[in-house]
Amino acid sequence: MIMKTAVASMLVVLGCGAAVAEDLPVRITEDIVYVDLMTGDKTVRIQRIQDEENVIDGGFAKTSRKCPPFCIHPMSVAPGVETIGEVELLEFLQKEVQAGNGLVIDARTPSWYQKGTIPGSVNIPFTEFAEDPQSVAVIDLMKRLGVVSGPAKDSWKDKLASWAWSVGLASPDGLIWDFSDAKKLVLWCNGPWCDQSPRAIKSLLALGYPAEKIYYYRGGMQLWQIFGLTVVVPEG
Repeated sequence: MIMKTAVASMLVVLGCGAAVAEDLPVRITEDIVYVDLMTGDKTVRIQRIQDEENVIDGGFAKTSRKCPPFCIHPMSVAPGVETIGEVELLEFLQKEVQAGNGLVIDARTPSWYQKGTIPGSVNIPFTEFAEDPQSVAVIDLMKRLGVVSGPAKDSWKDKLASWAWSVGLASPDGLIWDFSDAKKLVLWCNGPWCDQSPRAIKSLLALGYPAEKIYYYRGGMQLWQIFGLTVVVPEG
């Protein structure tokens, strides 16, 4: 379970008594001034916009969208999946993503991702999670998430099927997944009215992904921008 309070293990960012803290009146929390995050070979600083007159505009300023499809989603997306907020997401980026144990997934379509994303996120569109579970695409996706696949072991042909699978001579009738080293995941999309990350989460659960390794950032890009937090545009 992700800790509910900001802790000193979050790298760099405690500004208590430091001059920089006095220079940034709009903090993330009372104790967290900003978060420095390593993404690839670059450091991205996540902080809030300091202009106290700043407002958001465009699509994320809208209060009303036609429902369906843009309905308000419940706080809990599925049993066992924890819903988190912005502070917990920042801690996850620092604690799990930086250590290679977790991924923050922008589950939106690529066109949305290219407009701007939460620092440290990777784009895996929700549609990719709904492919045929036995397809090469899903097998490759699960490998990316730290999940190992193999043939179903429910018949006397186990040894032969395992050998054929290992050398690429046959496709099994079914797959089993080994989630022992599965990464912890945070999935998000455009906000409480967006169904893309909930759909991705439900697809993962249908594949057997452990619910306790999945987190739902319900606020998504809408709340992220409402709080004035840093947004990055992916290179290329």
